[in-house]
Amino acid sequence: MGEPARTSRRREDAAAVTPAPPSDLLAAPGYGARRLYQAYLAAWNRHVDPVLTGPQFAVLSAVRAYPGSDQSSLAGAVALDTSTMADLCRRLERRGLIQRVESPHDARRKLLSLTDEGKTVLSQVNRRARRLDKALLGGEGDVDTAALLNALSAHWERIATVDKLR
Repeated sequence: MGEPARTSRRREDAAAVTPAPPSDLLAAPGYGARRLYQAYLAAWNRHVDPVLTGPQFAVLSAVRAYPGSDQSSLAGAVALDTSTMADLCRRLERRGLIQRVESPHDARRKLLSLTDEGKTVLSQVNRRARRLDKALLGGEGDVDTAALLNALSAHWERIATVDKLR
């Protein structure tokens, strides 16, 4: 038979040391973006809502802004692919936050609207989300930083669509 499994034991008197990220990771924009997103998720769960996710909040916000729009059209507005959007909308409908009805012109299209419960939840979560935005952007909300993040996102989205990088 093979060797017995080895277990690593940390000496009880040795302090655990968390290594610093390697310099090549620190220089990679994707690593920085992932860290930002992980920190955002943790802050969202702690300060905004541990059940309603950021993407669900985005869909509720888009439905409020464009009531009666179809879910495929709104998917792009909230940066979701159509299959993820369909799944997310089904979950929001099961929770009673949105209503999905077939379009009278095309039964494949699902038209979205907020329920009364959805309006209430969105209003409550929106207040907490705006407080988180202020904290993340440093005080009253740095419009320049938010604009920079959105411009950077648009640039990265364009790069994701090109066939070959130069």
